[in-house]
Amino acid sequence: MAKFINTRKAVSEIEDLIKNAGEKLILVSPYLKLSKDFKELLTYRNSKDKITTVIFGKQALNPDEMKFLQELRFVILKFNEDLHAKCYVNDDKMVITSLNLYAFSMANNKEMGVLIDKNDSVDKQLFEDAMKEVDYINQTSQRFDFGGPKIAHSNNPTENKTNNTKQTNNKSKKTGYCIRTGIEIPFNIDKPFSYDAFKKWNEFSDPNYPEKFCHFSGEPSNGETSANKPIMKKNWKKAHEIHGL
Repeated sequence: MAKFINTRKAVSEIEDLIKNAGEKLILVSPYLKLSKDFKELLTYRNSKDKITTVIFGKQALNPDEMKFLQELRFVILKFNEDLHAKCYVNDDKMVITSLNLYAFSMANNKEMGVLIDKNDSVDKQLFEDAMKEVDYINQTSQRFDFGGPKIAHSNNPTENKTNNTKQTNNKSKKTGYCIRTGIEIPFNIDKPFSYDAFKKWNEFSDPNYPEKFCHFSGEPSNGETSANKPIMKKNWKKAHEIHGL
């Protein structure tokens, strides 16, 4: 069953959660300033070509943090200005806590939280319910632009509306391919299915189920792609350059 954890235990469990993550790793933290140990963990995971999604908000990244994250090509960074939740999840475990992924908090604050294990039958439903909310936060957060304009907000509603329209138009011009059917769809690695294909996939919602096509190139992937990895490994660098992933 879910276990209570204090500050020290929370830090330790989050470290293990990152280190032992398989295909899935989502880190949700309003404030983001990584310690040396956590940078090493993310660098190690990145070297294994495994995608990590980091969702943050509330505070702009400092230049050193930005430079570090930019260099990790398998890290997807997202911004949500309304974010207050702190949650860290891999394929099997989840930590929900008051602890931000912030070096000062980990070293100085008094925090608490709970550890949930999907493989524990008592925790399974709790894990799945919490995962639905994590997925919702992920889907409603916007991809972070390291240049900054995507999270800049004007006091002029008309200007904001114009900027949003421009961004939407630009996104719509980026062509991707459904990883199940191969048909053309807007490029979005968080939504690599056509509507009909997504409805079929959603019956089981297996993020690692082998799919047939590369979302970036449209070429047959022979099972190399999945909802978790919609782009073939050989195409990731080019996709990163073109789409700013």
